[in-house]
Amino acid sequence: MRWGRWLFWGGMGLLVVVAVFFTLRPQPVWVEVATVATGPLKVTIREEGKTRVKDRYVISAPVAGYLRRINLNVGDPVKAGERLTDLEPLRSQVLDARSRAESRARIAAAEAALKGAAEQVTAARASAEQAAANYARLEKLSHTHFVSQDQLQQARAEDQRAAAGLRSAHFNADVARHEVDAARTQLAYSAADTPQADLNELVPIQSPVNGVVLKLVRESEGVVSAGESLLEVGDPAALEVISDVLSFDAVKLHPGIPVELEGWGGRTLKGVVSLVEPQGFTKVSALGVEEQRVRVVVAITSPRDEWRNLGDAYRMDTVFVLWSSEKVLQVPLSATFETSKGRAVFVIDQGRAVERQVTLGHDDGFMAEVLSGLKAGEQVVRHPDGDLASGTRVQWK
Repeated sequence: MRWGRWLFWGGMGLLVVVAVFFTLRPQPVWVEVATVATGPLKVTIREEGKTRVKDRYVISAPVAGYLRRINLNVGDPVKAGERLTDLEPLRSQVLDARSRAESRARIAAAEAALKGAAEQVTAARASAEQAAANYARLEKLSHTHFVSQDQLQQARAEDQRAAAGLRSAHFNADVARHEVDAARTQLAYSAADTPQADLNELVPIQSPVNGVVLKLVRESEGVVSAGESLLEVGDPAALEVISDVLSFDAVKLHPGIPVELEGWGGRTLKGVVSLVEPQGFTKVSALGVEEQRVRVVVAITSPRDEWRNLGDAYRMDTVFVLWSSEKVLQVPLSATFETSKGRAVFVIDQGRAVERQVTLGHDDGFMAEVLSGLKAGEQVVRHPDGDLASGTRVQWK
């Protein structure tokens, strides 16, 4: 019985010690685990872009005139040299009652001036005939020495003066006659009386290229000034994509970089960077932040049949592929952290988190290429906190 009591109480003490040990020892830490695996990896820059016609032609009025209505709609096909519309000469001003009365008064004044000029011609002709006759008479008498040379020279000068006065009177009469014609023309060619169908001096507006109408700037008829834009034409089959990229990312781009075009309503298209413009500009984001951006031009390399429904100024996502590989050992960036020796991860080893140094390569912001330190199939802790230390027991679902 004595040995039985000792065994009973010894067993009870051992059970208490075991219970205290399991109660006081540290509990495993719950963690999120990721598996190191091999797969494809791309390093990209994603921005919003839109399409535009490469060669866009703005057709404008070559001279000031009266534009006839453009009977075209956006999307209508046009051919090079096709006559799109015509420019008429500027139409005459409409004369109201007061203007008509003033025009008639100017006609009467011009006719009176013409009559006065005709009378001046008559008077000048009489003076010229008398001076010519006097000069001829004195010239005959000069051979008989009854007229001095001085008198003869005065008669010649008077004859020349009278002839010049006659010619001047004729010129004045011509001026008066033209003024009468001008005054009558203003009244005769009023826009209220002149049929515009008689106009034949038209300036044709033609299409410079084969394509379609992209924009109608001016459709209705009316007066236009020289150089005023009328419509825009272009070939929608010659499209390119423009994307405004942050200047921080634009320095990583150069012509020839492959581009994936997504989010336009169809299958993913292929493209290539054709131009990175050398000058940036300031753009305010949706959050009101000023950003320095650079315009990048992308050429579409996919067959035309795959993007036939695309048009000018359509939105899409441009994905610039800086680096890619189909088979890369990779680990989540969220599983890595910085130490004094470089990047490291916590690897799960027999239920414990063990710190291990790793060397990383390219990353896409979520996954990173593993150059050394890990093997495929190993498990690492994602989002390790500051309390997790090497050797800590962990558990996961």
